[in-house]
Amino acid sequence: MKVLLAGGGTGGHINPALAIASIIQQHNPKAEFLFVGTPNGMEAKLVPQAGYRFETMHVAGFQRKLTLKNIRRNAKAAYYLATSQPRARRIVKQFQPDIAIGTGGYVAGPILHAAAHMHIPSVIHEQNAYPGVTNKMLSKEVDHVMLTVEKALEFLHPTCAYTVTGLPVRGDISQVERTLARKKLGFDDGMCILSFGGSLGAGCINEAMAKLIPWHTKKGLKINHIHGYGGMGKDTFPAAMKAAGIPMQSDRLRITEYINDMEVCLAAADLVICRSGASTLAELEAVGRGSILIPSPIVTGNHQLHNANVLGEAGAAIVIEQKDTSPKRIIEEVEQLYQNRQRLAEMGEKAKSLEISNTSERIWNVILELIQKA
Repeated sequence: MKVLLAGGGTGGHINPALAIASIIQQHNPKAEFLFVGTPNGMEAKLVPQAGYRFETMHVAGFQRKLTLKNIRRNAKAAYYLATSQPRARRIVKQFQPDIAIGTGGYVAGPILHAAAHMHIPSVIHEQNAYPGVTNKMLSKEVDHVMLTVEKALEFLHPTCAYTVTGLPVRGDISQVERTLARKKLGFDDGMCILSFGGSLGAGCINEAMAKLIPWHTKKGLKINHIHGYGGMGKDTFPAAMKAAGIPMQSDRLRITEYINDMEVCLAAADLVICRSGASTLAELEAVGRGSILIPSPIVTGNHQLHNANVLGEAGAAIVIEQKDTSPKRIIEEVEQLYQNRQRLAEMGEKAKSLEISNTSERIWNVILELIQKA
């Protein structure tokens, strides 16, 4: 079984591709893989690290705002576009895959287009509730579309064949028991908040936590708090805690740049305050945790807001757009949930109800059926 995978640019495209490869390997250990990505994207490092063969292709998006710099970028993008299709056809022809799978990003476009036109079974996976431009275009060409949430279907080709598979999450993410997680962290049975903005951090979340943590600490509330301030907060956040007289570590506090044991922290948490990337939300659903979601406004198509609204409309999350976020608003929301623990528990239950627990089986069934039909 030969599998061609294309996707990249961000971890949101690469990690699902790696997860899909792992699912296929579990069912077919002899499967052969070829990943296609850009030479300068995260995939150029992550895919070889995972042990997979990797081919590169230059692609770039067009800039809408006309500046001198963007005109140069668009000239380069046009050149890449002209050369990408012949390159894609050569890759597909040489590898001769049994199936081609795209997970988003510009690089998936020419590869899946070539595979579809060469009558090779082709499928894409869309991680977000608002699809990226590549998957929107490919939805009318490929044989099947796999969706994390059905809401994405509103923006895809109306006649595309699809399956809601969910998004694969790390296998260890829901394996830790809450009591054991809290014991490992040294926390008691008080309310536990987990807040983070990703590896780089998020300025608005750090700003809110710089007020929220002193608020509940100085009031003596029974709240345990884990906060990951990320790379952009490594100078400012510790300084803010020092100015407020708050220790970085205590019986109730664990403040760190990066959270390396997310499975333990998620298991311990009652409330999670974070962005709304697709992988993060799939993990919140897997562990069944209520959340305050602050979508990043600087992502393509504002897709994080669409993602967050899926949980918000189900009553599993409080969604606050970044323009409406303030430390005061966050403190008010946390105080209400602290006083109404039943509502917080219900939010967690509603998040769990959104989980698709057999994602791996659904993805494998789609792939197997397409290959068997060929």
